[in-house]
Amino acid sequence: MSTLAEIEAAIPRLSTGELMRLEQSLHRLYRERGDAIVCDDKHGMVTEADLVASAEEAFLAYDREEAAHAKRPAR
Repeated sequence: MSTLAEIEAAIPRLSTGELMRLEQSLHRLYRERGDAIVCDDKHGMVTEADLVASAEEAFLAYDREEAAHAKRPAR
């Protein structure tokens, strides 16, 4: 089993406090590496992957709405 798979398997068993510490550790590593960070302030961090996921969600919602008005199936 890979280390990543072991970590993913352990995450659901973590307490809320432990999850918060894990998130802080991940953010610290992102900052140290300076890689793919778009915004980093006291409210949190946004990465390129976060932006891509948000854009995809918005475009899919737009496509569904447009399809409903055009009487055709969404993509």
